[in-house]
Amino acid sequence: MFDSEIGMEVNQTDTPPEESEMTPLMQIGGWFTSIHGYTSLIVCIFGITTNIINITVLARKDMRNPTNALLSWLAVSDILTMIPYVPFVIHFYCAFPPHDMSPEKYSYPWAVYFLFLINFAATTHTISIWLGVSLAVFRFVQIRSTTKGTVAKRRLYKTIQKVIALVYVASTLILIPNYLTNELDKIVLPDNSTIYMIKDLKLATNETKPIVLANVITYAVVAKLIPCILMTIFSGSLLISMNVKGRKRRRRLSATSTNFRRENRQAKTTRMLLVVIILFLFTEFPQGLLIVLSATVPDFFHEVYLPLGDLMDIIALVNNSINFVLYCIMSTQFRTKFLQMYFNKRTSFKDLERTQLTTSLNKTTFSTA
Repeated sequence: MFDSEIGMEVNQTDTPPEESEMTPLMQIGGWFTSIHGYTSLIVCIFGITTNIINITVLARKDMRNPTNALLSWLAVSDILTMIPYVPFVIHFYCAFPPHDMSPEKYSYPWAVYFLFLINFAATTHTISIWLGVSLAVFRFVQIRSTTKGTVAKRRLYKTIQKVIALVYVASTLILIPNYLTNELDKIVLPDNSTIYMIKDLKLATNETKPIVLANVITYAVVAKLIPCILMTIFSGSLLISMNVKGRKRRRRLSATSTNFRRENRQAKTTRMLLVVIILFLFTEFPQGLLIVLSATVPDFFHEVYLPLGDLMDIIALVNNSINFVLYCIMSTQFRTKFLQMYFNKRTSFKDLERTQLTTSLNKTTFSTA
């Protein structure tokens, strides 16, 4: 049972409980475990491929802007999450049954790799969610800003580059205590064979070390709950800005096709970013709450969090993989550049925009009549 969010693993030396002893949640978790291996492998391969495409398209010279810079580095963090997950899932889920306790499966080298993956995935997830916060904050500031011009755009681009670097560095530094908390545990089985596993942190028990509890709570708050709260605040502000001011803006700009086209494109970009942010909230906020409950409520980790572990992993992997689909559906510019680069489709983005402009103007005229 891989648990990249808390960074621990239940002691699996016990045999799985009989079906009659399993709660409905455990039965659901067992079903997800049975399909987790090949399902997550497919998702990872798709996600790695599509995120590489995202980077190649968004990093083009004619596509460079602050928003695309954030999205490019978000794709990098998603790739870094999924690449090391592939050998893990092949070994622990595909090559061996999930409940197999053989020394071959839990050898020392694989336990070390497991420990590395837990810490590394926690870091890349933290980077991704704070880049999501940066997207929400940047878009909110951009919409409200009255500063225009090439010089202002260059300054903003440099600022975003500094923010991206800060997110990567700070996310790594803030999780150093979490890295030091996780340890390997040598376990001797009844047949005298030896396996190596991640040491149980014994959360919500009298044996919980204060430093362990502090690290887990800090991780849940700093890497999950606070970013989700910030994204909710700024996303709500974006929605209010779009809904309240949108109709007045369309009426004012409908007389000038160039301004209307630019404003229409900005609105589409904002909607696309809102979808990306909402997916972050759907994925990360429940995990943050579950981590806090696991650290404070006795038996919650074993009875609730652990059965949901594989489900939460696959949801996180899907969230890492789905942005390419969103960009293709919601961004005409991204879709056009992608087709040009990979399928040699020379359809002009401006021609597509003119077609969409005519449709948008017709809708605006109808709605304001």
